[in-house]
Amino acid sequence: MRRLRACLGAVAAVGLAAAGTTALVAGSASGATSALANRWYAAAPYLMPLDNDPPDPGAIMDATGLKAFQLAFVLAPNGGGCSPTWGGTAAVSSDTAVQSVVNTIRARGGDVSVSIGGYGGTKLGQVCSDAAATAAAYQQVITKYGLHAIDFDLEEPEYENTAAIKNEIGAAKILQQNNPGLYVSVTTAGTADGTGWFGKQMLLEAKSQGFIPNNFSIMPFDGGFNGAASQTSALTNFNQILQSTFAWDQATAYAHEGFSGMNGRSDTGEYFSQADFQTVLDYVTSHNMDRFTFWSLNRDRQCTPADNGGRTSGTCSSVAQNSWDFAKYSVKFAGVTPPTSTPTPTPTPTPTPPGTGCKTAWSSTAVYTAGNEVSYNKHNWKAKWWTQNETPVASDWGVWQDEGAC
Repeated sequence: MRRLRACLGAVAAVGLAAAGTTALVAGSASGATSALANRWYAAAPYLMPLDNDPPDPGAIMDATGLKAFQLAFVLAPNGGGCSPTWGGTAAVSSDTAVQSVVNTIRARGGDVSVSIGGYGGTKLGQVCSDAAATAAAYQQVITKYGLHAIDFDLEEPEYENTAAIKNEIGAAKILQQNNPGLYVSVTTAGTADGTGWFGKQMLLEAKSQGFIPNNFSIMPFDGGFNGAASQTSALTNFNQILQSTFAWDQATAYAHEGFSGMNGRSDTGEYFSQADFQTVLDYVTSHNMDRFTFWSLNRDRQCTPADNGGRTSGTCSSVAQNSWDFAKYSVKFAGVTPPTSTPTPTPTPTPTPPGTGCKTAWSSTAVYTAGNEVSYNKHNWKAKWWTQNETPVASDWGVWQDEGAC
């Protein structure tokens, strides 16, 4: 989980013109020669390129018209140090796997943004000595992939660390200054009131440093939300927070506000359907908000009884859908009409009966990484990130995801 990510022809040209945002031109060793319009980076859904059964981005592009992807997540090395890695384990400096994904997307006329942070793992802002060192680490990512966009996903536990947030915001400001035209989004937790105390402290840190990104986005899920109405209410409340923090009028605040949702079943058991996405999209576009994205493309497909029994999954949505249904809302936000499809979604699967299929027993001395499965106390569990000697226990925020009785 987040807590655990056809050629458009003349239609695309019309849609991008309608978006009306400025494109940056830049060259890099990775083969990028030009940027998309900012509206596409604002619409890019999250994709984990190395975990959670990564889908083929080319197939998604062909099926939906999507052109931009938000690749997640860049973290500090699990073993320590101020250098960028994918998921804490794969060094950006020597990466070829993610580069291949980037090349595939760009070969079809698309592009990528990279998200740093996320939920879990060690963030660079926590371990680098200061904002300049943090920015230098992120600059390696920008240079490696020839990026035109980057996302700072600042949430638990990092945004509870004052020094880490100072480093991250400072780094974002440095990158913005050193990479003219770079599209920068800042994503943080959402609450019914808009965002919580730590989110507000992050905004105050940005204000104190004189840093204004393209948008501040909230994630209105995993916080007692119930469908689109509760999400749009949170967006309205967050707009008021932006107004009071930065002394903006309502329209200016909306122009710097974004939405980052979760498709299907959330980590805490909330459900967000395609109809909810449409309602929020209507709100976002009618208020001229800057961003509409979601977690994640890895989950934008129908579950099967074998891989999900009505629980939250990192590889499917747990709601009835056709593959890539939710990605089409991002395409709409970018100003393009996605291709029509006719298949009928299959019913949401019923839970798999308990009592079968126990995984290898959990060991307190073993090291587990994201996706590893174990059994403990007659339940199967899946690791969300690197862990050792953390007993599997049901917790919305813990390292272990309960996969049910076995």
